[in-house]
Amino acid sequence: MYVELAGAVVLGVVIAVVLLKKKQESLKTQDGWWGVGTPLVSPEDDSIRPFRVETTQEQLEDLHRRIDQTRSFPSLEDSRFHYGFNSSYLRKVVSYWRNDFDWRKQVDKLNRYPHFKTTIEGIDVHYVHAKPKNLPEGVRSVPLMMVHGWPGSFYEFYGILPLLTEPASPEDIAFEVICPSIPGYGFSEAPHKKGFDSVCAARVFHKLMKRLGFSQFYVQGGDWGWLITTNMAQLEPKTVKGLHVNFAPPAKPSLTMMMSVLLGRHFPKLFDFSEHDIKRTFPCVQKLVVDAVKETGYLHIQATKPDTAGRALNDSPVGLAAYILEKFSTWTDHEFTNLEDGGLERKFSLDDLLTNVMIYWTSCSIISSMRFYKENFGKGLDQPHSKIPVIVPTGVAVFPNELMHTPKLWVKQKYHKLVTYTLMARGGHFAAMEEPELLAQDIQMFVKIVEKRM
Repeated sequence: MYVELAGAVVLGVVIAVVLLKKKQESLKTQDGWWGVGTPLVSPEDDSIRPFRVETTQEQLEDLHRRIDQTRSFPSLEDSRFHYGFNSSYLRKVVSYWRNDFDWRKQVDKLNRYPHFKTTIEGIDVHYVHAKPKNLPEGVRSVPLMMVHGWPGSFYEFYGILPLLTEPASPEDIAFEVICPSIPGYGFSEAPHKKGFDSVCAARVFHKLMKRLGFSQFYVQGGDWGWLITTNMAQLEPKTVKGLHVNFAPPAKPSLTMMMSVLLGRHFPKLFDFSEHDIKRTFPCVQKLVVDAVKETGYLHIQATKPDTAGRALNDSPVGLAAYILEKFSTWTDHEFTNLEDGGLERKFSLDDLLTNVMIYWTSCSIISSMRFYKENFGKGLDQPHSKIPVIVPTGVAVFPNELMHTPKLWVKQKYHKLVTYTLMARGGHFAAMEEPELLAQDIQMFVKIVEKRM
C-alpha cells in the first residue's frame, strides 16, 4: 500500500511537471494548392454543387468483363486466412458480385442522403450532408463531422447516420452530420501534387465546415479519421467543441508511459490499468514483434511505393476486393484468420462490403488513397502535430478488438481534457459499420456531457 502511495505521488509530480512544460499552443498550417498546374489568380469558386452517385452501363460491362477474365489461384490446404484472402471463399464472393450483387440498388441507397461537392485549395471535395427531419420547434441540431479511414469510405457511416440524425429518445441529441471523403478517396478529387497529409486534410475540412456556415462543431473519426480530426482540434481548438475518436494509438513515449510499461503489470492500480489494459498491453515481446510483422506489410508498401502495388489493384476488381476485404476480416477480429471465410459475414453483409469496394473501383481511387500513407509517414514520426497536446474536450471509445490498445493513462498524455473513456462491449476497427448502435450511444453520452445535458 505504501509503495503504491509513494509511487502515486511520484507519478503525480511527473505528470504535473510534464503538463506545466507543455504550452497550450495550436497547430500551425498554411494554405495549399492541390489542383493541376499553378494556383489560379482569380478567387476560388466556393459554390456548393449537388452530386449524385452514378455509374454507366459501359462501366458495369467493363467490370463484369474483368471479373470474368480473372485468373484464380488455389490457397494452401487448411491455410484459412493466415496467408491472406482464402481462394475458396473468394470464389463465393466473386460469384455473388458477378451474378447477384445489385449495384443499381446500392447506388439508390447511396443517394438516399444528399451528396455535394465544392472546390477547396484547387480540388473538388465530396461530402454527404445528413440533416434531422421534423425537429421540434425551438430545438436545434448539433453539427458533427465524421471522417473515415482506409480502406473505408463515407459509406461506413450509413448505418449510424439514422441513429444520430433521428434518435429514438426525445432526450437524445439530434445531429446534423457531414461525412466528407478524404481527398484521394471515393468521390473527392485526388491531390495532383506531393505533400497532402493529415494536417492538409484537416485544414481543408475546416474550410468545408466554415463554407457550410458552422462556426463551432464536433468531430469524430477512426483510423485516418482519428488523426485528421485530432489535427482539426489542434488547428482550431476554439472551433472544435469536442473530439470523439474510436481509435487512439499511443502518442510519443513519455516518462509516465515508460514507467507504466515497467511497473504497470505489478502495480496496475497505480496507473489506473484495467484487466483489459493488462491483457492488451503486456503480451510477451515475441508476440508483439510477430504480430507487427504479420499485420503491417500493407503499411510498409503504402508508405513507400504505393503506386506500384496500387496499379495492380486499380486494374483488377477481384484483386482490389481481396486486398480490401482481407482488412475487414482481420481488423474486425484477429481470430477470424482461423476461419475459412475470414468471418466476414459474421459482422457485415456482402452487399455492404462490396458497396465499399465499388466506391473505390468506380472512382479509381485505390492508388491515391494508398498515397496518404506515403505523405504522412514520409515526413517522419516527429511532425509538429505529434508534439502538440489536444486541449478540446475529448471522448474515446475503446473497442476490444481494435488493432492496438491505448490505456487511459496513455490517452491523457495527448488528450488533456479527456471527458469519456469507454471500454466498449464488443467490436473492432470498423466500429461505425460493425457496431453503429454502440458507437452512436457513446457519441451521444460524450456530447451530452460537453453540452451539459447530463
